Amino acid sequence: MTTINRPELGFYALGGQPASPRVIVDEIRQAEALGLGHAFISERFNTKEACSLSGAAAAVSEHIGIATGATNHNTRHPMVTAAYALTMDGLSGGRFTLGIGRGVPPLQDAFGMPRITTAQMEDFVGVMRRLFRGETIVGHDGPIGKFPALRLGQDYDVDIPIGMVAFAPNSLELAGRVMDQVILHTFFTDETLARCVKTVKSSAERAGRNPDDVKVWSCLATIGDHIPEEMRLRKLVGRLATYLQGYGDLMVRTNRWDPHVLQRFRDDEVVQSFSKGGLQVIDSSTTTVEQLEHIASLLPPEWTAPAATGSVQSCVATIREQLALGADGVILHGATPTELGPILAAY
Repeated sequence: MTTINRPELGFYALGGQPASPRVIVDEIRQAEALGLGHAFISERFNTKEACSLSGAAAAVSEHIGIATGATNHNTRHPMVTAAYALTMDGLSGGRFTLGIGRGVPPLQDAFGMPRITTAQMEDFVGVMRRLFRGETIVGHDGPIGKFPALRLGQDYDVDIPIGMVAFAPNSLELAGRVMDQVILHTFFTDETLARCVKTVKSSAERAGRNPDDVKVWSCLATIGDHIPEEMRLRKLVGRLATYLQGYGDLMVRTNRWDPHVLQRFRDDEVVQSFSKGGLQVIDSSTTTVEQLEHIASLLPPEWTAPAATGSVQSCVATIREQLALGADGVILHGATPTELGPILAAY
């Protein structure tokens, strides 16, 4: 029987652009065999639908924690999401965490989805917790909308953890007030990580909670030298550039980076070419090496530095530094269990 011996480490299933969602089956089995404590499932509007993937993950595992990291509360009716979480709790034997987030504003705008507010997320969490306790909610009128009645049934009384992806101050404060775990963003500087952990824990204290009850996950891009160079370029430069496409202003403010560098990035002809005819993400499998190398020249070294890179030993040292800075756990982001094998062996 597999024993989880690295509960402080997690990974994202289906990292990058896998050919098939069925890859998750082998990934979860391998991650559990490696002793990883948590598997996170990021939802995209293609073959990465969170409900299907989390069900598959639960079906082929016995011990590893499973979390959406994240889905959006406004893409499903609250009763559908509540029933999904309740089903996953039973299917996984209590290993499931319902994780939500704000989403990517340009995509929400393009798809005609309303943008998500902090008040909506807090209201949503309150409704979910009441439904999980077996309450019947009559006449709810709050930030997430008006609902004549909401009910899972009084036979249920479960404590399903709820988490969120966050890095702006309001979201971090919300996480400390009401969440069980929070996932920070990739490419956070050491100073940003420590500051965000403090914000979450302080908010928990002000809300009368035990700060230790809110688990803060660092999300660390993990790109060791043992993987091919082109793949490293795609996972490092391509991934950061994609984040800058979607919410660059927020990342720059959070890390206290130079906004002029972001504007230079946005004004670049190669970067702008990804927006012609609709938004194409830079870390797409169709992006050429030449494009990535050019984009790399636009990014200062300090912007790509917050990542586990270099030798296996160097990656391990960076992971341990994240924990020393206050993170309760580290998500080894952008790496498959196969790619993580040598790093976990050294860890």
